[in-house]
Amino acid sequence: MKKLFVKLLFVLSLSLLFTSCASVRVIADYDKQVNFNEFKTFAFYKPGIDKAEISDLDKRRILKAIESELVAKGYTKSENPDLLVSIIASAREKIDVYNNYYGGAGWGWGWNPYFYGNYNTVSTSTEGVLYIDLIDAKKKELVWQGQGVGYLNFNNVDKKEARIKEFVSQILEKYPPELQ
Repeated sequence: MKKLFVKLLFVLSLSLLFTSCASVRVIADYDKQVNFNEFKTFAFYKPGIDKAEISDLDKRRILKAIESELVAKGYTKSENPDLLVSIIASAREKIDVYNNYYGGAGWGWGWNPYFYGNYNTVSTSTEGVLYIDLIDAKKKELVWQGQGVGYLNFNNVDKKEARIKEFVSQILEKYPPELQ
């Protein structure tokens, strides 16, 4: 009984950990005074992108994913754009320590000392944050910003690229905002 309980608890902990790692938490903010229907073209804002503290390879992956998403939404890349696209990206190592205590009521006159346990689980993961800024090219003002936070996978290039596409796709799902 005790072993079954421990195994069940361990499986539940792992499934919770892996399902929480899979999603990207996204929030977006925008200027309510802006008519987003006026924007038809975009270009990347090199000074902003150069400041992102990630590898050039990852920058190119992110920009390629952004371009793909914006083109799919009907925007055109242009030398004279309506929108400038910039990014801010960072990653940090996250350490989680889980104190897994289990136990149950005893019978008779006291507690059953064999039914209690306490073990710690330590896991490390890399959490990434990606901001996508859309700037009105004429006014040089930020009009929309999307933020995605989630776990990254650096095991191989294909998984990394897929995860970057997922981040960008879920962030840009919020653009253009549904105005009320």
